[in-house]
Amino acid sequence: MTVRRFHAEIGTAITTGALGVAAIIGAAELGTGWSDHGPQPGYFPFWVAIVLIGASLWNLGGAIAAHRKAQCTPPDPLDDPEEPFLPRQNLIRIATFLGAMTAFVIGMLTVGFYVAATFYIGLTAWRQGGFRLWKGLAIGAGFAVSLYLIFETIFQIPLLKGPLEPLLGIY
Repeated sequence: MTVRRFHAEIGTAITTGALGVAAIIGAAELGTGWSDHGPQPGYFPFWVAIVLIGASLWNLGGAIAAHRKAQCTPPDPLDDPEEPFLPRQNLIRIATFLGAMTAFVIGMLTVGFYVAATFYIGLTAWRQGGFRLWKGLAIGAGFAVSLYLIFETIFQIPLLKGPLEPLLGIY
């Protein structure tokens, strides 16, 4: 499957437009007008969402116009909306990255931030960095320890803990 630039532009315009609509709904809950003390909390987010929706519609129209123009005239090779946006190899790399990030988030919610960070950094160093597995996991553990020292001890900001940290006396 190859994603064409036209489809990517349409998808992006629809997504940003939907975010604008969601922002308008959220702003409406906060109030978008003026009160005795000035603008209500949703006033500025409402107008930013209006601009976002306008830009999304502009991009949507531009993508459709470029697509129609390409169907009527020979396309310019440097500006062809039918050219692949993401060649298959790049799409696989992005999917791999998003899969690893999803696994990290799920791991963070189940085993805690520090354990998940150790495995994420370690396995990424092993698979993509070319390190041996034990070296990658050592790098991940060192990174997790440094995060613990920075956030938990210096700034005193607790991060998400899992079931392993209480067993080690960390929490």
